[in-house]
Amino acid sequence: MISIEILLLGSSILLLLSILASKASDKIGVPALLLFLLVGMLAGSEGPGGIEFDNPWLAQSLGVTALSFILFAGGLDTDWSSIRPVLWKGLSLSTLGVLITALLVGCFAAFVLDFSLLEGLLLGAIVSSTDAAAVFAVLRSRNVSLKEQLKRLLELESGSNDPMAVLLTIGLISLLINPTESVLDLVPMFIQQIALGALMGYAIGRGIILVVNYSRLQYEGLYPALTLALVLFTYGATASLGGNGFLAVYIAGLVAGNSNFIHKKSLIRFHDGLAWLMQITMFLSLGLLVFPSHLVPVIGVGMLLSLFLIFVARPASVFLTLLFAKINIREKTMISWVGLRGAVPIILATFPLVSGVSQAEMIFNLVFFIVLTSALIQGTSIPLIARLLKVDEPIPEKPKYPIEFEPAENIKAEMAELEIPDDSTAIGKQIVELGLPPNTLIMLINRKNEFIVPAGGTIIEPGDRMLLLADKNTLEQVSSILKSDKSKEVA
Repeated sequence: MISIEILLLGSSILLLLSILASKASDKIGVPALLLFLLVGMLAGSEGPGGIEFDNPWLAQSLGVTALSFILFAGGLDTDWSSIRPVLWKGLSLSTLGVLITALLVGCFAAFVLDFSLLEGLLLGAIVSSTDAAAVFAVLRSRNVSLKEQLKRLLELESGSNDPMAVLLTIGLISLLINPTESVLDLVPMFIQQIALGALMGYAIGRGIILVVNYSRLQYEGLYPALTLALVLFTYGATASLGGNGFLAVYIAGLVAGNSNFIHKKSLIRFHDGLAWLMQITMFLSLGLLVFPSHLVPVIGVGMLLSLFLIFVARPASVFLTLLFAKINIREKTMISWVGLRGAVPIILATFPLVSGVSQAEMIFNLVFFIVLTSALIQGTSIPLIARLLKVDEPIPEKPKYPIEFEPAENIKAEMAELEIPDDSTAIGKQIVELGLPPNTLIMLINRKNEFIVPAGGTIIEPGDRMLLLADKNTLEQVSSILKSDKSKEVA
């Protein structure tokens, strides 16, 4: 039996290697998730590490827990105003798009493999959704700079399409295990999962805000522990009642992230760090679970399925789903290409293993191979494809201010940055001469990346960036004063 000391040492080494791999991923242009998987495979029973791990149930449990935290962090860091314009497009891709992908891949798999139609459809369902962890990691890396609306659409799709894939997977496993059931028997379960997941997610999201604001904990360090418990509660309570836990945690994060609560910025940073830890844990465990020698026999058919998914099924689902959407062909092509498969398909591939479905091991190995090829082919080429399709957008470098503002329940103010345009009437004036509302506080001035602590006699120069603290109405007044045009004043 392995001692706790050796277990801790081995875990720390794997974690350190994964962190170093994530740093290297930007330089070599390979998604971090792929490197995490490779570290897990090298540490596994057939790699130099020699760690014996053959427990699909444990890997599935770790994956479900990790994905809950990843989805919550993704929702917490998503601005509702930015996804509202793409809401219906994203929901269409996460439901109808997933269904079309599953059907196309399923029929193709049944045709090229010695699978029944249901087994082929099960494989199609497992790989039908894009992976939130993979998409968030790739799109938020420094190498990728897509147009904001396109980026938000892809993040919304990846964060909300897992429930559909989970439902299809569970439903098809049920049909394979119980041949007497029909597809129509699954409809009530589908409606219940989606409806309960959405309702529970919204209700608990509102509850999280109230609990955090009114718990008045004595120690600030307890707030991360509190939200951690609430995320687990959201998934567990929703799933226990028959709803979709993944949808619930994403919506709960979205609701909380678009509301004010104490320690918001520090909690967002905590969950961002936790999401990275969960990604590493999830991919490492899944890498440990696979036997590389079992992938060799499926290379041929696996490559065929991967190419069909990348070049036929995914584009067909995107173009059909967005047929009437006001999105040009280049943007639809980019959406098709960012169809990254990651940990979710591998987690879903453990469901047939746990349930004892025939062809389960073959399905798992094929899914793992598809994920690897998706990361290699699509993940590494996203920046290049974005430039070729001309859908990239330079990311403005935002200055990091040495101060932060945490909103509190009894403070109706927010911090904002305003830039002084070249034609502003404020240029050349002292701050005291601007006539700003009395309840405006100028915290700092960023002048050519140098920070100035302002005083009443500070003279405004073109391009100055003011960090202001005021309520929303006051900020609008200040903006109109600072951005007023000289030419209009002369006229």
